[in-house]
Amino acid sequence: MARAPAGPVPVVVMGLGFIGQEIAKAALSSPEVELIGAVDTHAALVGRPLGDVLGGPAPRVKVVDSLEKAVGRRKGAVLLHATGSRLPQVMEQLLAALKLGLPVVSTCEELAFPYLKYPELADKLDEAAQRAEVSILGAGVNPGFVLDRLVATAGLVCGPVRRATVTRVVDARTRREALQRKVGAGLTEEEFFELVDGEQLGHVGLVESAALAALGLGLDCDDYEEEVAPVFAEEDILGGAFTVKKGRVAGMFQSVVGLEDGQERVRLELTIAMGADEPKDRIEIDAEPRLVLEIPGGVAGDRATANVLVNAAPRLTAAEAGLLTVLELPAGR
Repeated sequence: MARAPAGPVPVVVMGLGFIGQEIAKAALSSPEVELIGAVDTHAALVGRPLGDVLGGPAPRVKVVDSLEKAVGRRKGAVLLHATGSRLPQVMEQLLAALKLGLPVVSTCEELAFPYLKYPELADKLDEAAQRAEVSILGAGVNPGFVLDRLVATAGLVCGPVRRATVTRVVDARTRREALQRKVGAGLTEEEFFELVDGEQLGHVGLVESAALAALGLGLDCDDYEEEVAPVFAEEDILGGAFTVKKGRVAGMFQSVVGLEDGQERVRLELTIAMGADEPKDRIEIDAEPRLVLEIPGGVAGDRATANVLVNAAPRLTAAEAGLLTVLELPAGR
């Protein structure tokens, strides 16, 4: 990989929901990038000064409804993309950015390792990126760091890995209401499973993290099994915007097991629930030496995700063309 550019890299943020706004704020505070544009198609945002949207000082940037308008004649810009979790829903946006010659780093969870669910879409993105001589990357904290890249990095000091278990516990009371609702807080058990069946509830990207972790540890998993279950409130839980009554769903437990010839090689367990005990990120690698890493409290996802995207932007300008994973980014900054 070539060296990242010496000066600030121009970036455009696409998608000004909560995470997109966090990305814009992180970009404004970083000496490594220069925020030159913001894109959102929401009528209430188009035409407004970015500073008004963010509620703080910002350069003279107005929100526009297309990448072409945001980039203008500026060369060398990187797109920081934050509009959706499901790859099929954002494919047109990603392909349009690549056609403009923009490197892309996206929060789209399924882009973190699209070869698993969408090999044809992955090939299409890889071909488009190589044709444009730029790179495209799905990144973030989960997937993108805690449950996969950090696991692979820890495994560098180990001999052959027999098994890896990674646990992430998040007290949803410390997160925004949208995430609390996303994990089912306040629902009945029946409502919870109805939304799970409709793919409207749960964490997107856990299978992708398992595949990345396996790849980074040198494991050859040939199957992945995923389960989602409710976590129930054992007492009334006050969660900021609303209260979860005793007996209602407080959040979710989600797991993915990576199997090789029927044997468990990777296990990821994610609990996001109101009042979850002992929030943490914990990695256990069964190898020589045996390794246990724990981050008490865990890595807070929202601002950390924004920082990941901003810090990745300069590296993408020097990266090999094509569809990349976070395992291919250089360590550090």
